[in-house]
Amino acid sequence: MSKELPLIKKGIFYFIRDGDDSIIMEDKTKGGLTVQERSIDEKYNVEAEKGMIYDMDGIGHKVGIRWFFPKKDYAFDKVLSFAQEMEQRYRKIREETCPD
Repeated sequence: MSKELPLIKKGIFYFIRDGDDSIIMEDKTKGGLTVQERSIDEKYNVEAEKGMIYDMDGIGHKVGIRWFFPKKDYAFDKVLSFAQEMEQRYRKIREETCPD
C-alpha cells in the first residue's frame, strides 16, 4: 500500500487497518508479495488485492493479500471474525508442520 493506514487491530497473521471508506484486512504472511491485480474476491465478495504464489510444480495461484470491506456494509466485528478465522487456519497449519 502506498501510505500506511491507521492500525485498528493486529494478530500474529493479520492486520486490520482503517481506510477512508473501507476496513482493510491484510494477510501478514503475504507481506512481501507484489500486488498483481485488484478484483472481487470469491470468498468474501469484496474488492481485494491479489498476488501470485507458485507451488512446487511451478504452477501459479492467485492469492489475496488484502481485502477492502466497505464500512457501509461491514461492521468491524464482522471483519475481525474473518481475520480470526484466517488466524486459526494459519495456526493449525503451523501446528501440523512445526509441532515443536
